[in-house]
Amino acid sequence: MDYKEAIYQVLFLLLLFALYVFDRHDPEIDTSRVVFYLFYVLVSLFVSYVLIPTFFYTKKYLLFALSLLLVLGFVYSIEEFVLEKLFFPDNRGKYVSNVFYTLIDIVPFIIMMVSFKLAWDANKNQREVEQLRSSVQESELKFLKSQINPHFLFNNLNNLYSYAMVSSPKTPSIILELSSVLRYMLYDCKEDFVLLDKEIKHLESFVALNEMQIEGRGTVTFTVKGNQRDFQIAPLILVVFIENAFKHSTNSQSENIKIDIELEVTDAGELNFICQNSFQSISNDQNLSKGIGLENVKKRLQLLYPEKHLLKITESDNLYSAFLSLSLNSKS
Repeated sequence: MDYKEAIYQVLFLLLLFALYVFDRHDPEIDTSRVVFYLFYVLVSLFVSYVLIPTFFYTKKYLLFALSLLLVLGFVYSIEEFVLEKLFFPDNRGKYVSNVFYTLIDIVPFIIMMVSFKLAWDANKNQREVEQLRSSVQESELKFLKSQINPHFLFNNLNNLYSYAMVSSPKTPSIILELSSVLRYMLYDCKEDFVLLDKEIKHLESFVALNEMQIEGRGTVTFTVKGNQRDFQIAPLILVVFIENAFKHSTNSQSENIKIDIELEVTDAGELNFICQNSFQSISNDQNLSKGIGLENVKKRLQLLYPEKHLLKITESDNLYSAFLSLSLNSKS
């Protein structure tokens, strides 16, 4: 029994003491009622803290029932042959009462005490389950975010290597943009939620970094509308769709690449995000939409925005489209 349970147990026993011992018509405390009360308390504590943990919680229900019957038999015997003869020798102690009438006074008291114990344990177990569930979700989120970072880094280092090999003048700009993006991913997005305007700045750097590899082979648009400063968002969710769009287009097309990204935030905090990219279905790029990044973002959405998001991904007429709507958290 922890100290909180002990405190509540004492308060509960004091309440029962007041209800059982005190008589509003008689201000004096009856010694016999105090003794009977203490006896019932000891029996109830034995049932609650010995029989229930030993037999009931271990699913030994038959042993629990038999033990409970033995306890009730013991209580009946002590009350009839000891306590009543001691305190009421001239009336109740002269005869043996019916078992039913004796137990009908005892059992409700025991039931109240046992109910307190069961309710306390049920509440404690529920809190432990919630803490465990929260811990599991937090661990899974950290794992999913840790997968995103190396996935992104691997792809962009390959691009940087390609530019460095041909001594491209764009190499310093790529290093600068990559440094900005990595700084955000490593230091600014350790929490479950970040400021939306910071996340958008990260997306702008990310788009600029990847746009360099297109080199006139297509067009990239990135449009942002609405209030960005008053809301928060889970980091590294939207970037997965953008990364997928660049990868999907550039790996399947050598020209006429088109990537359109639009982000709108309503005054009510509803974010609508659309990311579309062209692609050639005849290429060997069939499994790009099934990569680790997209699967991770789906899991994170389920964990962080349960029943507060809508994700639709479609492919038609050589156009891959991802639409995400979610309810943002207000800025704290």
